[in-house]
Amino acid sequence: MPVTSLQRGRLITLEGGEGAGKSTLLRGLETHVRAQGVDLVVTREPGGTAVGEAVRGVVLDAANNELTAEAELLLMFASRAQLVRQVIEPALAAGRWVLCDRFTDASYAYQGGGRGQPVERIAELERWAASGLKPDVTLLLDLPVATGRARAAGRGEADRIEVEGDAFFERVRGRYRDLAASEPARFRVLDASAAPDDVLAQAIAGLAGLFDGATS
Repeated sequence: MPVTSLQRGRLITLEGGEGAGKSTLLRGLETHVRAQGVDLVVTREPGGTAVGEAVRGVVLDAANNELTAEAELLLMFASRAQLVRQVIEPALAAGRWVLCDRFTDASYAYQGGGRGQPVERIAELERWAASGLKPDVTLLLDLPVATGRARAAGRGEADRIEVEGDAFFERVRGRYRDLAASEPARFRVLDASAAPDDVLAQAIAGLAGLFDGATS
């Protein structure tokens, strides 16, 4: 049976660079978590709401090449503010679990590491726009930038972020790894260069114990 409404739900997030395999892992994890009897909401960032999807279109549209780093950061948090209040917090309060493709760590990595926005600025937006919400577990799919970019190249036309150079994505990866090192209790670093089934097995192992007391 699903968790009861008296027990707060859990927030699990997936993070990683381009071509890391988040979409594939998301599908496998959704199947696994639901099989445990958990009432699950699956969402993504930017997006997950009508407002967020509109923001996603703006941020990823390669035609918007004049969008500044500051505007990009604020747009990401505008989408996040809507998602937290409209989807994530209501679900958690009702005892449902949330599986989210990217969350605030992505802003630290992409807008912070990649674009050079100050950590303090992102942290303040996290406290305000994202209500200081932290995931219970973050699964970080880590792999060399060259490997990820080669995978992403086969997916079709690059979006506004995917057109960035290797140096940008090296900074993103470095910031992700720094975040994981700073919060080892929350992060599970997965070898995303492995086969999809192996990555899923790593992720499931990383969630071990999270289901204790979650079903009845």
